[in-house]
Amino acid sequence: MAILSKEEAQAILKKVIGYSTSDECMVSLRGAQEGNIRYARNAVSTAGESSTMDLSVSAVYGKRVGTASINEFDDESLQKVVKRAEELAKLAPENPEYMPALDPQQYEESPTYVESTAAIDPLKRAEMVGDSLAVSKADSLEAAGFLNNSKGFRAIMNSKGLFAYNKSTDVSFSVTIRNQEGTGSGYVSNSFNDVAKLDTGALSKIAATKAKTSAGARAIEPGKYTVILEPLAVSDMVGWLARGFDARSADEGRSYMSKKGGGTRLGEQLFDEKISIYTDPTNPELPSATWDMEGVPVKKTTWVENGVVKNLEYSRYWAAQQGVEPLPFGAGGRGFGGGGGLIIPGGSASLEEMISTTERGVLVTRFWYIRSVDPQTLLLTGLTRDGTFYIENGKIQFPVKNFRFNESPVIMLNNVEELGKTVRSGNILVPPMKIRDFTFTSLSDAI
Repeated sequence: MAILSKEEAQAILKKVIGYSTSDECMVSLRGAQEGNIRYARNAVSTAGESSTMDLSVSAVYGKRVGTASINEFDDESLQKVVKRAEELAKLAPENPEYMPALDPQQYEESPTYVESTAAIDPLKRAEMVGDSLAVSKADSLEAAGFLNNSKGFRAIMNSKGLFAYNKSTDVSFSVTIRNQEGTGSGYVSNSFNDVAKLDTGALSKIAATKAKTSAGARAIEPGKYTVILEPLAVSDMVGWLARGFDARSADEGRSYMSKKGGGTRLGEQLFDEKISIYTDPTNPELPSATWDMEGVPVKKTTWVENGVVKNLEYSRYWAAQQGVEPLPFGAGGRGFGGGGGLIIPGGSASLEEMISTTERGVLVTRFWYIRSVDPQTLLLTGLTRDGTFYIENGKIQFPVKNFRFNESPVIMLNNVEELGKTVRSGNILVPPMKIRDFTFTSLSDAI
């Protein structure tokens, strides 16, 4: 199905609202077109395209809510889905946390849609994957990767006249490159709204270099080390911070933002003063929708300033309970390492400069298989992967076997020695970081 324009989406939503006889009605409409290529052992294994569009109706009677969805858009089907939502609402128990529909809101524009990304076709995908494969074949290495591009829209409307619309594009790429013996491995991954910012050949050269230089890894003793975390490794860790900014979890004692005995850490110096954290849906490097799924406007918000917690996220319900204004974290997902548009301003140091000032430490390409150990301290465990190197006297000396770590991003961001330049890594913006006393607990034989 085609990506609907703002006017086309609005027309469908108005029609659906018009069919409703409930006290309140909220309708959401979304659609996406995606294409992908997957390859392994230097050959394409699958390629495909998909197109989807669906509509969801929530009907309300008092505090009883019923929701139904459909992917057919003729008048009879639209009437049917509204009727079904109303039938379910009449059968549902009251929702004690239901919040009335919002009145119409004003939203900022965000540069989420790039025409050149929307225009990616199978030939363009093949060219981009070909650039990656050329790198691995030239060095007699083996590559396995995935390229995905998408364009889509999302729109909401309620019976009070609120309407919001956003369309966006995305292109993402990841590749693992290994030597033929399987003893060395490199990995890169990133995504952008603008395809012009994605150079699959250049990224693959980084992975290829890691594959060649990580072969023959030696074992060193686990323990506390100064680490230099590349942006991918940083994003793997700090994305987990986003969940803790939920005010309700903090108030109820369920997160690292909770104080023992009650209260939150709002206003406290929780991180090193070099650390600030904010979200901004209009940031040109990381744009996102300027409204959440209830229609609450999303604006630039500082969460941490020079290490001090400045704001917590308030849903509409919890804001009403606490007598404050709602404050959404952002339109993106923020759970389980998602990050959802998180931005950490960096410094000016290059990765090479951070290495040159390190007497003894470990360079980490990325972490994987990260799991939560203790939500109240945000203690995480996981493994290094795809290029881990020992540093001594300001130089990389040799590759080392991978480690298991047990560390909290909260503690990690209290041990910051130096920050590099902020870059995009997936769906967040972070700098490479030099961190002291990072805890490695055991060795791993995995490559």
